[in-house]
Amino acid sequence: MNVIVKRAIVGGVVSTIIMGIGTYILGEMSGYKAKELLSTSLSGINMLCNTVILGSSTILALMLPLLSLSTGSNSRLTKVHYSHVLTIAKFVTILIIVSVITFLMLNLPITESEEVPSSWFTIIYYISLGMASILGGGFIAIVTMLYETISNVILIVGFGVKDHPMVEKAEDQAEEAKENAKENKERIEDE
Repeated sequence: MNVIVKRAIVGGVVSTIIMGIGTYILGEMSGYKAKELLSTSLSGINMLCNTVILGSSTILALMLPLLSLSTGSNSRLTKVHYSHVLTIAKFVTILIIVSVITFLMLNLPITESEEVPSSWFTIIYYISLGMASILGGGFIAIVTMLYETISNVILIVGFGVKDHPMVEKAEDQAEEAKENAKENKERIEDE
């Protein structure tokens, strides 16, 4: 597992733990209290799902210009860079799917139904909080991975850093060979 993914996972896990601690502080509750809390928290969780879907879709769409910028640069980037971009795309796609499923499940009129036993509301409430923490942590992880990838592209393309680990060394060797050939040609012409 590469450094970018490790940092992103740490950020996501920290976010999820914070949400878990908040849930633990609320303590154990009865089915009726959970039904009340579920009713009040559903709008916020639905808004979180919408935000994650919109943000993730935007990130996925804006990765195309990132690829265009990467391939159009003077430096030839390694396959590691493209694997980072692919990893981000995979995580973003998974996060969009999970967000849509969560959004659809939580939009069922659960709290209005008389058929659902009150003991289930506690389980449903904790599941909804768990999903919200996973979505928030996942989004933070994706933004962290994207930041790392964009930082590398800025260093390589924007600032022209040549000794970056994401720049292929073959390009540098080819440039040196061209310079050596040019010097040899000039030396031969001078003789």
